[in-house]
Amino acid sequence: MRRYRYRCTVCRTSSPVVHQLHDLAAEGTAHRQALHAGHIPDDETTGQIDRLGRWYATLPPLNALHAHLADGLSDLHDPKAMGHYWWASAGAALIIGGAAALILALISAAL
Repeated sequence: MRRYRYRCTVCRTSSPVVHQLHDLAAEGTAHRQALHAGHIPDDETTGQIDRLGRWYATLPPLNALHAHLADGLSDLHDPKAMGHYWWASAGAALIIGGAAALILALISAAL
């Protein structure tokens, strides 16, 4: 399940986590109307977050891949919760490591 959050850097506030893009747009619009008279604050941020509350766009590529995999595995158990389960994080690391080993084996076999 995807999680989204709106962040206003002027007010230094973040919205609660929402699960739909139209809910994210409504959060941003309601905040702008209530506190900024409809104006769009500079550097406001919206986007997808992982279960730990980190923005995917700010993570390095390998960490983002691990977070996506761990989120997917965690969602199998409890789709609405926040926070990684230890087994999901370990499973994501094993998937990434197994894929890297497989690619290395295929390259070495081809040479």
